[in-house]
Amino acid sequence: MGTPEQMKALSIQGQTQDPITGDGSTCSAAQIKADSNCAEGTESPVHLPEDILHRIHALMPIRDAAQAACVSHAFLRSWRYYPRLILSVDSLGIKDYGSKYDELTRDFISRVDHIMQNHSGMGVKEFRLENYPCSTMDPSTVDRWVQVAITPGIKEFDLSLFELSDIKYSFPCSLLSGERGSSIQSLMLAGCSLRSLEQAGFMSSLTNLDLHSVDVTGEELFCFLSNSYALEKISLWNCNNIICLKIPCQLQKLNFLEVLDCEMLEMIDSNAPNLSTLSCSGRQTHISLGHASQVRKIRFRCDYSSNALDYAITKLPLIAPNLQILYLSIIDETINIPTAFGKFLQLKHLEIILHAPNSLDFDFCCLISFLDASPALETFILRIGMPTIRHDSIVEDVISDSSHPLHLSESCYDNLKNVMITGFCSAKSMIELTIHIMMLADGCGGACRGRKGPHRHSEIH
Repeated sequence: MGTPEQMKALSIQGQTQDPITGDGSTCSAAQIKADSNCAEGTESPVHLPEDILHRIHALMPIRDAAQAACVSHAFLRSWRYYPRLILSVDSLGIKDYGSKYDELTRDFISRVDHIMQNHSGMGVKEFRLENYPCSTMDPSTVDRWVQVAITPGIKEFDLSLFELSDIKYSFPCSLLSGERGSSIQSLMLAGCSLRSLEQAGFMSSLTNLDLHSVDVTGEELFCFLSNSYALEKISLWNCNNIICLKIPCQLQKLNFLEVLDCEMLEMIDSNAPNLSTLSCSGRQTHISLGHASQVRKIRFRCDYSSNALDYAITKLPLIAPNLQILYLSIIDETINIPTAFGKFLQLKHLEIILHAPNSLDFDFCCLISFLDASPALETFILRIGMPTIRHDSIVEDVISDSSHPLHLSESCYDNLKNVMITGFCSAKSMIELTIHIMMLADGCGGACRGRKGPHRHSEIH
């Protein structure tokens, strides 16, 4: 804590190191003092109640709040209960060390140590620590800060760690037990490991859980989720120890589930009854949504799978029968799509992104299966990332080959209002798909059929 003598010296020297943050401030402390006379009540007739000063202090960015605490007794008292500890290289104003990461890391550790040592730990509502681009930090250093930060009343906790060492920081789950954990509403962890999650206890206020590159097993996570009844959103990214992700039925409020690039994941088994949005990417996995008939939106990105579209057209109508919005992003699709086994009876928006399929013989007309299976479809967007000229290009044929018939279906797309195709290529099947849509859509192909609708829109790029 700063003594009156330290503050007096600081107000004279102006560029002295900040005893709160360890920062050699670029702002004159005398200037700050001149702006904060009202806090002292000695050089100004304005006397603000201490609770008002605390509120003003809480609204300051952390660097400004720490500087004010060095020159004002009122703000110094308030600093011990400053509610928003947002700690990063940017928020602390640490200068650019270029490639000297060891020096940057030492500076970062020194400043955060100053801040945490001068804070009582009480009154913290939001704690965010991001150490990027610092490295070679000892996990015990982080543990020291976390022990101070997680106190009763904290609402948001965000810990993003970057290459601490060969051993990931083991988050102390016991800190989430009892009164300390019961107030947390948002928990975000990145670059650490979670063990002994049963020690966390009941997270009765937790609504948002975000785990990024966290070492945790599916069994451990299931135990944690079972004690977090208030969860509304779960995001898992690059959590590579999870093989089977189970979502318990107790999560009555869960409406959003995001599972991205979890390399070992084989199955998602959700029993959350009110799940409405599902987002998946990475390996093709088995998905079971139980009785979650509320699922309305799915984002599905499958990398390096030869039959992702086949999976989508045959499985998703059964997994999510009330789906209304579907985004599919596919890389290296080689298998043409069969006729759908079921229908997307409520699907209104369909967007398909195809990235450079390995097979140059990919038949774009197989996408007609999606259109035929979606009688309520209003918007169809197709984005193609592949060469615009192919060996099966219609450009090579000056005279149309009448022996290559159109893949016409018996369906009519009466509800289709908007069609967009980007990355349009010269493949014959692409031309056929476009003509097919124009002929069978009530609006987009109205010019071909003589019944153009009043609110129809089509684009080809």
